Amino acid sequence: MPIAQRRRGSKIKGIQFTLMVVGTSGTGRTTFVNTLCEQEVLAHKPVGDPELAHVEDTVAIKPVHVELEEDGVRISLTVVDTPGFGNNIDNEHTFQEIVEYLERQYDDILAEQSRIKRNPRFKDNRVHAVLYFIPPTGHALKEMDIELMRRLSPRANVIPVIGRSDSLTPRELKAFKKRIMEDIEYYNIPIYNFPYDEDEDDEETIRENMELRALLPLAVIGSEEDVLIDGESIRARVYPWGIVEIDNSDHSDFIRLRSAILGSHLNDLKSITEDVLYETYRTEKLSKTVLDSRQSQVYPEDLANQSVRLKEEQLRREEEKLREVELRVQREINEKRQQLLAKEETLRCVVPIPSQ
Repeated sequence: MPIAQRRRGSKIKGIQFTLMVVGTSGTGRTTFVNTLCEQEVLAHKPVGDPELAHVEDTVAIKPVHVELEEDGVRISLTVVDTPGFGNNIDNEHTFQEIVEYLERQYDDILAEQSRIKRNPRFKDNRVHAVLYFIPPTGHALKEMDIELMRRLSPRANVIPVIGRSDSLTPRELKAFKKRIMEDIEYYNIPIYNFPYDEDEDDEETIRENMELRALLPLAVIGSEEDVLIDGESIRARVYPWGIVEIDNSDHSDFIRLRSAILGSHLNDLKSITEDVLYETYRTEKLSKTVLDSRQSQVYPEDLANQSVRLKEEQLRREEEKLREVELRVQREINEKRQQLLAKEETLRCVVPIPSQ
C-alpha cells in the first residue's frame, strides 16, 4: 500500500498511538517527551542519595497515557518510558526486558485475535515507534547502542535521535550524524528510514521522505520553559552565548520529528507495525507453537493461556528484582550500622589524656 494512501486514515478522530523512548540517563528523554506533549507527562528523576550511588538501577518500563490534539485530530498517545536503561555494567537483562515488553504486546493481540469471542474493550498496546536516544558524545555508536537497536528493529520501528544536540557545534553535529549513519549501515541495523515508493507515492511524499531521511539521526532539543523574545513567548533554552529555539528547524530537528510521528507518518508507522512487524512475529510464533506441540492445529485457548503464563512470569521476575534491590539496600544499611557501632566502640576505648 502506498504511503500517501496509508496516511489518509490519520484524519480519523481518536487515533491510538504508542511511542517508546529508550536512552541512558542524561540524554534528555524526559524533557523531550514533556516538550513533545506540551505538558508534564514524565516526572524528572529526583536527586539520589550519594551513599547509594553505587547501587545499580534496574530498568522500569512505564507506560503513560496522554490525550493530544494535532491539527484538529485527537490522538490518544501512550508514551512508554524506560528509566534505568544503560545504568548497569552488564545490560543484557535490560535488553531482554525491553524486547520482551514489545513481544508481550504482540502476544496479547495474537491471543485476542485467536479467541472465538473477542473482547470489545480490548486495547491494542503494540509499540508503533521507538525513539532511541544517542548521547551527544561526538564520537560514534557505542556497542550497547548497536546491540539494542539490532534487537529492537525486528519488533518495532526504530528511529535514532541525538538527544541534547545543542551541546555540539553545527560542524560537530554534522560529523557525528555521518559517523552514526555509517555505523548503522556497517552493522546492518534496519531502522525506520522514512521509506517511500517511487512508483506509487507522489512527488511531495517522496521529497518529504528524502528530506527526513537526510536528517537521520534527527538532532533534538527539549525545553519546558517559555522565553519572551521580541514580545513573543517561545519554547527555548537560554545560554550565555545565545538562545536555542526548540521549534526553529535551523536550531534542531525537533519540529520535523514531531510533525512526522504525530502527523504525516503516524499512519505509516502503524501500518508497518501491523502489516510487517506483527505479521512476521505472528508467523514465527505460530510456526514455533506448531513445531513444539507437534500438532497441525493451534487452539485459541492455548494461545490465551500462553499469554497469561507470560504475564505471570514477567510479574515473578519483577518481584525477584524488587527483592534483590531490597536486600541490597538492607545490606548497605546493615554495613553502615556496623561501621557506626565499631566507631562508637573505639571511642569508648580511648583513654582521655590528662591535662597538664
